[in-house]
Amino acid sequence: MKPLIIAFLFISSVVFSQQNVNLKNGFIANGYDVVEYFKNKAVKGNKKFVVTFEGIKFKFSSAKNVKIFNASPKKYIPQYGGYCAYAIGKTGEKVSINPKTFEIRDKKLYLFYNAWGTNTRKLWDKEGAQELKNKADINWRKMLKEK
Repeated sequence: MKPLIIAFLFISSVVFSQQNVNLKNGFIANGYDVVEYFKNKAVKGNKKFVVTFEGIKFKFSSAKNVKIFNASPKKYIPQYGGYCAYAIGKTGEKVSINPKTFEIRDKKLYLFYNAWGTNTRKLWDKEGAQELKNKADINWRKMLKEK
């Protein structure tokens, strides 16, 4: 009976954590290489270089980036579960992202929605990035508690 309970708790924790992670196409950052963002590039990951960390799948463009990620994985995890930073700050809603629209701020990765003529990365800057970031931090903590 105990193994069954342990398995249930493990599966529940993975499912719970993934509800707060934007896993479009099964990967965080829509399968883009999170290490490359810190080189100021948006680069698609390759299915040859996949890592699962805390139940979340990441794709990388090279074995070198896998090694870099594995040395300090938490550094590379996108803020707000990989959802649009602007939307989390502005309305507290989980909105998908365009993986080519991002910002590195204070050594953290922020992703943004950019489609249908709306680039929330530009709105983030125009409306006050620091204030929106502060609101997003508060909103995200509330959202995590609600789940």
